[in-house]
Amino acid sequence: MTAQEITVVDSRARFAPGVLFELVRYRELIFALTQREIKARYRQSLLGIGWAIAQPLAFMVVFSLVFSRVARLPTEGIPYPIFAYAALVPWTFFSNALTTATIGLVSQRSIVTKTYFPREVIILAQVAARFVDFLAAALILAGMMVWYGVAPTLWLLLLPVLLLILLALIVALSLITSALNVSYRDLAPVVGLGLQVLLYLTPVAYSITSVPGEILPLYVLNPLVGLIEGFRSVVARGQPPPWDLLAISAVISFVLLAAAYAYFKRAERAFADVI
Repeated sequence: MTAQEITVVDSRARFAPGVLFELVRYRELIFALTQREIKARYRQSLLGIGWAIAQPLAFMVVFSLVFSRVARLPTEGIPYPIFAYAALVPWTFFSNALTTATIGLVSQRSIVTKTYFPREVIILAQVAARFVDFLAAALILAGMMVWYGVAPTLWLLLLPVLLLILLALIVALSLITSALNVSYRDLAPVVGLGLQVLLYLTPVAYSITSVPGEILPLYVLNPLVGLIEGFRSVVARGQPPPWDLLAISAVISFVLLAAAYAYFKRAERAFADVI
């Protein structure tokens, strides 16, 4: 008789360092699913990965016409295309990753119901696929900075820190929405509508200095506020990020990630039956 390896599945797992080691074991699966998602998205498309660049560029053009030329909002001396695009690159990553990850479990139902692996692998693959789009858009931003003569500073070295916090927030929200979408299939359009509203509740097209002081304490509880201002500061302003706002974003993002993972693992037990 041949000895067989028995895998014990504990779906009651909580967010802990051991989780990371388990995900490392599935790194090849994450890579394969990421690669498949990228190929499926751009297969037989006219622009290919150019779509990753077209979306933030289109928003930048619209914002430039409406907020720069019509509303004439202050940009602190930064060329408005740089001012807006520096915020649109992380925002587009956040928006697109959350949108695709929300439906990730349902769209991959064939493997969810037949094979065991940590279901969060699917969510991570969806986010990783959108990270490729983020890198493509970031290259355009680098070209725009050269065109407008915006010199980089050493504060750019903080970009990995900002990106880590942003990834924590994206994965946290994606774990929650993807788990809920298994049971409530109309959640995806709700997420899309919520993102449209959130865009204008986040300082993407305008500066935080334009926000009335009486609502500012409530406004900064949006974790994207510190992140967007952080990206804009280190990239466009050549300054340190607003540390107080970034601290709020970091605390909310990582606490939410721990809570989201605990919820996801509890909900995971019913995925195969419900999906």
